[in-house]
Formats: sequence, structure tokens, C-alpha cells
Amino acid sequence: MDDECIALFKEKGAWYVPTVIAGRSVADSAKKPGYFPPEVAAKALEIGPKIQATLGRAYKAGVKIAFGTDAGVYKHGKNWLEFTYMIEAGMPAMEAIKAATIHAAELIGIGEQVGSIEVGKLADIVAVDGDPLKDAQAFGRVMFVMKDGVVYKQ
Repeated sequence: MDDECIALFKEKGAWYVPTVIAGRSVADSAKKPGYFPPEVAAKALEIGPKIQATLGRAYKAGVKIAFGTDAGVYKHGKNWLEFTYMIEAGMPAMEAIKAATIHAAELIGIGEQVGSIEVGKLADIVAVDGDPLKDAQAFGRVMFVMKDGVVYKQ
């Protein structure tokens, strides 16, 4: 994503869903001999690291960003790492949380139902052990999960 593309995102009000974890995971897999065909490995090694840098530039420029993971290209349960990668790229932790909640809900057109804790919205809540605003590793310590008002993990 070059400067012209960033300007176009802003002009059109388009959302950017970077999925840094997907790029990093594929790049890590490409380092394993024989994991990918040589052409695929070369592309993954080149592009994977650029996604995080692009996120940082887009965020600083004011592009609307929503959280995404492309969860099929890495080990199950690691999607929380996207928060840490967003923070490393220069997003404040609270902005990363908003990208995963309010902004993601807005992007897919369900912001009236989910994305924030408000009267009348679905009670979808996740709580972590620790303060994710001070310790990004806290995102990986999920202690409580509620979906539609039903507690699944306590």
C-alpha cells in the first residue's frame, strides 16, 4: 500500500483489515525448507513482514482499520496475537480493541447489535486476566466468555 493507495482509502472511506498475523505466520512457515514451493515461499518471505509496516503507515494516516485474522493459516487459538502485532505497528492498545469490536461491527454492518456493551445490544463479552492496555500478552489470557448473554467460560 503506497501513499496514493492510503489517500484513496481515506478519500473513499474504505476500511483496511490488515491481518498482520496471517502475513507473519505465512512468512514463518516459508522459512521451513519444503513447506511451500519456492515461488510461494519467496513471496511469503517478502510480503509477510510488509503487512505490519503498512498497518503502521495506514493507522498514522487516519485510514479506518478493523481487526481481522485470516485464521486458517496459523495454529488455532493464536488470533489474539493480532492485537500485539497491531500495537507493535504503532496502534495504541485501545485503538486495537476498538478495531476488533466497534470498528469490526461497523464494517460488517452489525454495529447496532454488537461491538460495544450497551443496552439493547447482544451481550457478547470477553474478559482477560490483566490489563491489556498495559500488557499486550493479557489478550492471550482469556478468563471469561459470554455470547448472547450465555456464559461459556468463567
